[in-house]
Amino acid sequence: MDINDPERALTIAYAPPDSRAALTLLWQLDERLASVVRATKEARLGQIRLAWWREALERLDTHPAPDEPLLREIAAGLLPRGVTGRALGRIADGWVVLLSPLPLAEAETAAHGADRGGTLFEAAGVILGASRAELAVAGDAWALVDLAFHISDRPSAESALDMARQRIARVGNRGWPKALRPIGALFTLAKGDAAAGLSAPRQVGSPRRVARMLLHNLTGR
Repeated sequence: MDINDPERALTIAYAPPDSRAALTLLWQLDERLASVVRATKEARLGQIRLAWWREALERLDTHPAPDEPLLREIAAGLLPRGVTGRALGRIADGWVVLLSPLPLAEAETAAHGADRGGTLFEAAGVILGASRAELAVAGDAWALVDLAFHISDRPSAESALDMARQRIARVGNRGWPKALRPIGALFTLAKGDAAAGLSAPRQVGSPRRVARMLLHNLTGR
């Protein structure tokens, strides 16, 4: 079960062994939904595909998984950990707004951050058996920073980064508990990216960023 993003793959290595498979499924789902957006040439078709994923995920709470390998693995590996299909469906909602015409409206950008990032971090917290009041806000900020460095439209990117900075300020500087440090490391990287701005190089998986993740895993900061 591979993850394309080396930094998210490293969060799995930092997690307790009994949580790694479930975290992997969570990140795999996000990457699968992202691939739908990347491959979409006609917005309406992408919206239909993401709506299928949202509905299929929600149905996992009440019906057997359909004949789709990832959905079967999610039903077997995430739902027993307490992550609901309804919650996972919100991640698809977060991705579908990126099929809107550019520049994105502020409400669309905000929805992406909350539905994608906030849901991912809350689900990760369930898997890791820990919580923090600002967990969803931290995930929101992480997703907005990630969006800012991937979207082609500069005004949309700047708007996403401004929103991320507001949410980072709400999270504050309190240290992360050990159980949540696998995802706290992602927030810490996003915090640095937001401070540096879009003009700074962002080399995902670079030795400097990996070292920063290691430091966070040791100290919670």
